[in-house]
Amino acid sequence: MRSTGDGTAAGGPYALQGGASADPALKARVAAQAAPPREPAAGGTERIGYRGPTACAAAGITYRQLDYWARTGLVEPSVRPAYGSGSQRLYSFRDVVVLKIVKRLLDTGVSLQNIRAAVVHLRARELDDLAQMTLMSDGATVYECTSPDEVVDLLQGGQGVFGIAVGVVWRDVESALSQLHGERVDTGETLVRHNPADELAARRNRAG
Repeated sequence: MRSTGDGTAAGGPYALQGGASADPALKARVAAQAAPPREPAAGGTERIGYRGPTACAAAGITYRQLDYWARTGLVEPSVRPAYGSGSQRLYSFRDVVVLKIVKRLLDTGVSLQNIRAAVVHLRARELDDLAQMTLMSDGATVYECTSPDEVVDLLQGGQGVFGIAVGVVWRDVESALSQLHGERVDTGETLVRHNPADELAARRNRAG
């Protein structure tokens, strides 16, 4: 994926911003395979949400980071935003996965501009697509790969020096959230040690 310069992202395993592009044949092949971006679900449509402290614990970030990223629009809660003093943000499972990825990209020195483009792209993809995705970065630019061949192509070009397997991040977040509390959006009921896999399975069954 790459940035188009206005904060949006387009498909392809090449630089988000400011880097040399991958092989043109590779870009053309992946662009033809890539699904068009999809709008994320509107706020409030998730059945289960996670409060700020829970999202922080699962993503490995501080509450100060979470609050700053929400206020600056980097990663906003898609289930329920904060409406005023005393209101609680609620983050979806996808939100927490994105938070953890942002933390890893920041820790490796990726620029905020590139991270913003990556967040837009991650939010636009179907939830199940994320498990198949690998983000590669040289610390300055970010690439998306959706197959082992694309990872190899980037490594052979000397462009990608580390990778983030989104599926691994997914499983890490899922494991962490299974030991923490979720909240039903419709009733406000606290779900003790709710396993997000249960909600994801139920969602897939409804979609099927």
